[in-house]
Amino acid sequence: MTTTTGSATGSDTTTTSTARAVTDALQPRNLLLAGMLAIGLAAAGHWTGLLWGLLGALCAGIVPAGYIEWERGRGTWGDRHVVDRTKRAPIFLVILGSIGAGSVVMVLGHAPTGILVAMLALWAMTVVLLAVNTVWKISVDASVASAVVALLAAVHSPWWLLAYAMTAAVCWSRVALGYHSVAQTVAGSALGAGTAAAFLLV
Repeated sequence: MTTTTGSATGSDTTTTSTARAVTDALQPRNLLLAGMLAIGLAAAGHWTGLLWGLLGALCAGIVPAGYIEWERGRGTWGDRHVVDRTKRAPIFLVILGSIGAGSVVMVLGHAPTGILVAMLALWAMTVVLLAVNTVWKISVDASVASAVVALLAAVHSPWWLLAYAMTAAVCWSRVALGYHSVAQTVAGSALGAGTAAAFLLV
């Protein structure tokens, strides 16, 4: 009996450690940095698109992540996951303001259409996340992981849809860590996938 319990405990620890590594490596900040750079490059067709992509990543991912870390330092939240749904509204408002400001700069700077559309799509996605979060803890990590893949598929190649294996890994990690239910990650993924629909309007 002791051996079985020990094995089960060891298995649970391994699962948790793996899930933690996955959710940390594929957190929104990291995916948006890589994704927006690739979208900017594709939208411009040359290296200058990387600068627009960097601006997009800064506004959509890095600034919000910095805000979360700042609030963590103040003791507002225990970690970046902000498990309590009722405390998430300020984060969404920061994201909306940051993406909105970045979008204005892109318009004034005549950024390539593709990267601007991606920014506006992420802004709209955040509005929906904020609205849903008032009653249900939809997964932001799943939404971002799905949105990045969908946007890359829209601007680069449908082959990017194979990267949904990464989105599935993010969803699994969020459920394994107990941060979300399966339904919450599936809903987040579906919302993220919808961001690519913005390119149908261009």
